[in-house]
Amino acid sequence: MCLAAPARAEPGPAPEGTAQTFVIGYLRRAENRTAISRVNLPAENDGQAGAQAGLDDNNVTGEFLGQIFSLAAHRLKPGEDPAQALADLEAKGARFVLADLSAESLLKAADSPAGAGALLFNIGAPDEVLREESCRANVVHVAPSRAMLADGLTQYLLWKQWRKFVLVVGSHEEDRLWAEAIKRAAARFGGKIVEERMFADAGGARRADSGVTLVQKQIPAFTQNAPSYDVMVAADESAVFADYLPYRTWDARPVAGSAGLVPTAWDPSYEQAGATQLQQRFERRFLRPMTALDMNGWEAARMIGEAAAHEAAGDVAAAKTYLLSKDFALAAFKGQKLTLRDWNLQLRQPILLSDGRNVVSVSPQEGFMHQFSELDTLGLDRPETKCRLK
Repeated sequence: MCLAAPARAEPGPAPEGTAQTFVIGYLRRAENRTAISRVNLPAENDGQAGAQAGLDDNNVTGEFLGQIFSLAAHRLKPGEDPAQALADLEAKGARFVLADLSAESLLKAADSPAGAGALLFNIGAPDEVLREESCRANVVHVAPSRAMLADGLTQYLLWKQWRKFVLVVGSHEEDRLWAEAIKRAAARFGGKIVEERMFADAGGARRADSGVTLVQKQIPAFTQNAPSYDVMVAADESAVFADYLPYRTWDARPVAGSAGLVPTAWDPSYEQAGATQLQQRFERRFLRPMTALDMNGWEAARMIGEAAAHEAAGDVAAAKTYLLSKDFALAAFKGQKLTLRDWNLQLRQPILLSDGRNVVSVSPQEGFMHQFSELDTLGLDRPETKCRLK
């Protein structure tokens, strides 16, 4: 199971009645994530199932260490104050809280009185601002940032010698932020945006009976007359148009970004580095594949378990000190041990590139070098950061 007990564990389970209980909070956003295809609609327990799987693994080791981990979950209601929700979790004993929240809600929770005594693990928000100008010393970022995802994708496109991009951007704010990350990555690694187009969200019924016929006519018309390019890159976090692009573009070109070849923290098809064991255990437990959000939740839960196993004993400050130390490294079935960047509390990790059926490649790509860690070629590096942790 790739879950070796820490060296300090004595053989056999801890004596009865001596177990220390850790309540781990889970704070979920109110709104549902969207998708064009019903096949891609997220499960109701997306993310939370991964967190529970991580705590299950913690409890395997915890049996020997006299530790028990349990999950206290809270889903925000529309308009509910995330700070109050965090306070409610804290009242239940949760000092470590996994947060699948928007950037705005995460900051409200982190800056609240309850947040002052907690360590939050961001598993859902890719926003760069959370790791830069608005970074917080009590927020660990497990989810990869948009810059990390864009860098992972762009490294592969450049490795393939696909240097010229047509960038198609949605009309929502999150689409613009994703596009900015892609443009930064292209400039960083030597790609070129030969044209940028906007796909406006006009609303309407995307699943109407005539939808396939309309899309088959609209997408070729929208993508024609482009200058010479190698790949069409879509920035569509709001899930409005990107999935319509593959096989429908005017020119016969690959699609990447929000559809086609997609950068992600995890994919259900990934089987390398012992990942099959984790995938199968998750599927037996929850009767569905493991998503990227599930993996973020699993990693956060395991980080807490590792800290608890190494003398942190539930203390927030001690846990953070351990996670930032040279002793911490998370084995997460990705071929490399994951560590924490001390300048913005972002978890270093490889980026998987998936076509929806299998993993095409894993970044960082060969040849992209770094003086400290090749994983730091993904996302903003230490000299680039604007984060000033307090």
